[in-house]
Amino acid sequence: MDALLRDRSVLYVTGKGGVGKTTVAAGLGLALAENRGDRVVVQDADPDAGTLAERLGVDAAVSTRTLLDDRGPMTALAEVARHLGLAARLHVLAGDQDPRVGRALERAEHEQLSAVLARFHDVVLTDCGTGLVHPVVRGALDLADGLVVVGAPAVDGASRASATLDWLQAHGHGALAADAVVALAADRAGEGVDRERIRAHFAARCRAVVEIPYDPHLATGGVIEPDRLQPATRDAFLLLAALVADRFGAAR
Repeated sequence: MDALLRDRSVLYVTGKGGVGKTTVAAGLGLALAENRGDRVVVQDADPDAGTLAERLGVDAAVSTRTLLDDRGPMTALAEVARHLGLAARLHVLAGDQDPRVGRALERAEHEQLSAVLARFHDVVLTDCGTGLVHPVVRGALDLADGLVVVGAPAVDGASRASATLDWLQAHGHGALAADAVVALAADRAGEGVDRERIRAHFAARCRAVVEIPYDPHLATGGVIEPDRLQPATRDAFLLLAALVADRFGAAR
């Protein structure tokens, strides 16, 4: 691993599709950037044209691909920032959205991007794709100092998150899974679910559990505007950020 990465808190947000993974990555990034003095960046590492930039309202014309193709020196933040969007105080590296590009992000490219971002940022968040066996996701896990696993307070969303933890345990990431924070994102206003039982299940497997409540603003799927979030939602993202930050500076 690049020596410049060893002293940085590199965190990865992962989860199965349809459970609010990108919403949580965006909300966590906004909360960390707003409430800490750290320089925070969130990058889209979804090989299937992720929607992180769209949710954060930044231009996807500059992206992972433009940064990779830049052959200029990377000796100052300004040289990297021309490839980043800005959402409030949060730097955003969009995933490539150009339909003319026929090649997905590769593991070595992701590692190169992470090294560049870590050189100029204190915290690097990565919104991974949903396929745990994809080389980019495997590489992200190998770099990770901490992990947020996203599920939902519903039977299907909880089973997906639990399966993610099972996979991590079976593939050499047991310590990372045990120290993970599980974020249960309520993307639909469902009733009749035993939320306490779901929370207890994950509390027994991981370091902490945070429930992101259903919020009509998040449910639209549009640009996340923090001022339009309900107070309980803002509090939940702040708690998630605090739990993540508890591990900053800790040895892996």
